[in-house]
Amino acid sequence: MTTELGRFLKARRAAITPESAGVRSYGVRRVPGLRREELARLAGVSAAYYTRLEQGQSANASDAVIDALARALRLADDERAHLFTLARARPAGRAAPPVAEVADPAAVRLLESMPEVPALLVGLRNDVLAWNRLGHRLLAGHLDFDSPGRPDDRPNLVRLLFLDAHTRDLHRDWRAEAALAVASLRYVAAGHPDDPGLAALVGDLSVRSAEFAALWAAHAVRLCAHGTKHLHHPEVGPLDLDFTLLHLPSAPTQRLLTHTAPADSPSAAALTLLTHR
Repeated sequence: MTTELGRFLKARRAAITPESAGVRSYGVRRVPGLRREELARLAGVSAAYYTRLEQGQSANASDAVIDALARALRLADDERAHLFTLARARPAGRAAPPVAEVADPAAVRLLESMPEVPALLVGLRNDVLAWNRLGHRLLAGHLDFDSPGRPDDRPNLVRLLFLDAHTRDLHRDWRAEAALAVASLRYVAAGHPDDPGLAALVGDLSVRSAEFAALWAAHAVRLCAHGTKHLHHPEVGPLDLDFTLLHLPSAPTQRLLTHTAPADSPSAAALTLLTHR
């Protein structure tokens, strides 16, 4: 049975052309990517062994083999780390009911202490566990401010991105934001294969959003720690904000998401305007 490791290897193999890998192509190719035997040769392993690995018939590949495959596939650092995570994944245990996360009290106090910085506290599954007034106003002013405190009614950033019209309209480049969100979710999910809440989130979005399903099937991965969000806020217009995700030592699955703008920039002025509205 094909595993997540096998599906990832197949997806990345399909994304590399023989020309880019320096492989001479013979005969009619049914797919544009590398053949199994071509990738195996580039990685220095037998075609039979690689086939068993991709088909989930071989476990416990050595670090040297995984590293050779990462080089042959020309994986970025995030993708390489993801490959090692998949290769070392434990067998799935018995599923347990999802446990609602509890917002770290110190992180909540930190949110409240910086009223001029839009900030959120997000959990493992991208549920919003808390936000300050400006974070709420920036990203989800159409939702009840107190909703993060209700586990059954918490906003989820990925659900909002794919299923909420307001959130979709907020992003000037929605497609890029959606691709990044799914790649980040896949990176996180690989490290928590037994979490039923993550599995339920992926399953629900795959059914309800064809766009999510297509992005998830592409097996792109990305460790999303910082970057720039390009927004168009309904009250203050265009905003280009730098975001940072900070992991909390006291609550390892929770992350503080902050948004800032360079001083004296139009985006900083727009944030100031939004703060005082």
